[in-house]
Amino acid sequence: MTAWLMRILPDLKRRDVGRDLRDPDLLHKRLMSLVPDDIGKQARATAGVLFRVDETRQGTHLLVQTLMKPELERLPDGYGEISVKELDTLIGNLRAGVRVHYRIAANPSKRLGKSAGENAGKIKALRGADAEEWWVAKAAGHGLAVATVQALSERDIRAKGGIRHAVVRFDGSGVVTDPTALREAMLTGIGRGKSYGCGLLSLAVAR
Repeated sequence: MTAWLMRILPDLKRRDVGRDLRDPDLLHKRLMSLVPDDIGKQARATAGVLFRVDETRQGTHLLVQTLMKPELERLPDGYGEISVKELDTLIGNLRAGVRVHYRIAANPSKRLGKSAGENAGKIKALRGADAEEWWVAKAAGHGLAVATVQALSERDIRAKGGIRHAVVRFDGSGVVTDPTALREAMLTGIGRGKSYGCGLLSLAVAR
């Protein structure tokens, strides 16, 4: 299975870009327009749409990954500068023992158990050391042994219905332990909030 990765440098002077970046539901709808309509109720998962908003020294970047070839013409003219690449080579290079650099904006959280009393069953956002522990364990379960990690809390995402996703960006390096599991995580995402910019695991083989 292949995947495509788009890097969009949106034109921040445009009103539609501003609206999309301020409203997670609008941004989700915009990026879903890059894949075919009528592909079922689980359209995001079927098309493998994952994305992340990266704030860099060069400005705001939208990273969008899909399992279907993106239909770039469906974005408004002038929406931003776009580059696209296939990820076959990277996917093929994920072998046991290979060192990689990673980045992921995730929604570290856990469901509270019976000991939480009236809060049992609720989802609790994790912060600080708890969030780092969550990531190290989550990565291990998906075939990546984390060697180094830097955690940066980002602005919470508030979606339709008042749902809030706490976002932490994790950067660092690790070693591939289970290539099959790691490829699956890369293609399908990790954790909650995938419709709102969480879960996209970016990897690069360390040189």
